Amino acid sequence: MEVCTIGGFEQVGKNMTAVKVKDDVIIFDAGIYLPAIIEIQEEESHERIYNEKDLRRIGALPDDLVLDKYGWTNKVKAIVIGHAHLDHLGALPYLVHRYPQAEIIATPFTMAVLDEILESEKIVVKNRRRIVKEDSTYVLNGSSGQIKMEFIHATHSTLQCVFIAMHTSEGTFFYALDFKFDNYPIIGDPPRYNKLRELGRKGIKVLVLDALYSKLERKTPSERIARNMVEDAISSVRDRNAAFIVTTFSSHISRLKSIVDFGKKTGRQIIFVGRSLYKYTNAAIKVGQCPFKKDIAMMKYRKQVDSFLGKVEKNRGKYLIVCTGHQAEPGSILDRIVKDETPLKLREGDNIVFCSSVIPDPVNINARERMDKRLRKKGVRIQTDVHVSGHGAREDMRDLVNMLKPEHVIPAHGSLQQETPLIELVGELGYKFGETSHLSPNGKILRFD
Repeated sequence: MEVCTIGGFEQVGKNMTAVKVKDDVIIFDAGIYLPAIIEIQEEESHERIYNEKDLRRIGALPDDLVLDKYGWTNKVKAIVIGHAHLDHLGALPYLVHRYPQAEIIATPFTMAVLDEILESEKIVVKNRRRIVKEDSTYVLNGSSGQIKMEFIHATHSTLQCVFIAMHTSEGTFFYALDFKFDNYPIIGDPPRYNKLRELGRKGIKVLVLDALYSKLERKTPSERIARNMVEDAISSVRDRNAAFIVTTFSSHISRLKSIVDFGKKTGRQIIFVGRSLYKYTNAAIKVGQCPFKKDIAMMKYRKQVDSFLGKVEKNRGKYLIVCTGHQAEPGSILDRIVKDETPLKLREGDNIVFCSSVIPDPVNINARERMDKRLRKKGVRIQTDVHVSGHGAREDMRDLVNMLKPEHVIPAHGSLQQETPLIELVGELGYKFGETSHLSPNGKILRFD
C-alpha cells in the first residue's frame, strides 16, 4: 500500500490523498484552499469566474499534477468525497477532467452540493457517479481484486459526513477527515462506536487523521452546547428598532436549524441571503434534510439582495438576516454591508451575531480583525464565537486511535505545526515517529509493507 499526501498536509485546506494498491489508485477528497481565493479577491475590484489555470496559479488547488510524475493518474478508479465542505469538495469540478475513468462517490447531500456548484459555475462533469448512504458498503472491481469501501456515519459540522474504510488485498486504509465525537447531534445520529471498535479488532493498516486541533487538551463539545449559545445570543437582542444579522457557515445545516428555531421567537421574518447559503440549503431540501424550509425565505442574486436590504433599512425591526461572511471574505454579503456597499447602513445599536469562529489561517484572522474594527467604529453590538467546532480535539483523537488501533498514523488537515501535537499524542499511545507515525509534506509517497 502506498499513500500519496497530495494536499492538506501542510495547510488547512485543499485536502487530497491518493492510495495505491498494486495498479489501482483511489483518491480521497479534492478540496480547495479558500484563503488563496480570498487573498486574490482583496486585490481585485470585480468578481470573476475562475478556471483551473487561475486556481493553480494562485495555489488554490491541491497539486495533483504530482500523480503524473508518479505514473498514478491513469490508474485512478474512483474519487471518494467524505463530506460537503469546500476544503474537501471544492476543487473537484476543476480537477476531475484529469480522471475521466474515475467514478465520483459521495453521500446524497454531498453529491447534491456538488450539483449546486457545477450548476452555479456552469461546469459539465461526465464522470460516472455513485451515491452511497451512510453506513453502507460499495465494492469496486480493480485490477488488484475487489476493493470494498465502507462508509461509516461520522458527526461533523455538515450533513451526511462519513469515515471511509477501504478494505484491500494489502490491508485496510481508514480516512478520518473530518470528525468530532458528538453524542447529542441536532440532526442525525450519534457516532458508530461499536462499528469503529469492530474495525479496530479486524485490523487497520493506515489511518489518515484530522489533526487540526490536536493541541487542544479537551474533547470538543457537542453541537447541543452551540444550540444553547445560539438561543442565549438571539434572545438577548430586544431592540425592535435595530437591524439584526446572524452570520454562520452556510454548510452547517444543524446550526442554521438552531438559528431559525430561536429566530422565529423574535417575531421577525427570517431571510437567508446570498448564493452560498442558497446552495447548501437547497441541497439539504433536495435530499429531505432541511427541517426549517417552510420558515425561511431565500435570496441569492445581488439585485434581489440589495432591493431587500433597502427594505431592511426602512424597517429594521421586521427582519432577521442570516448570511455568510463571518470570515470577512471580500465580496460576501456581510463584507459589503459592513463597508456601506449596500442600501442597509449599519449604525449604533444594530446587532451582529457571529455563530462561528475564525478559521485559523492568517488571511482569515487579519480580515476579521479589520471587519471587527469597522463594526466597533459604527457602534454595532457584536457577539462573537457563538460556536463550537466541528473538529475533534485531543481527546476525540485519542478515542479514535484507541478504537481503531491502526498500525500507522498520518496526521492531516493542518500545517506541520498543527499536526505535530498529534504525533506527540500517538507517541503516548506507543507509536514511534518515523516508524509507525508519520509527518508528510504535500506531494510525497509513503509506502507500507
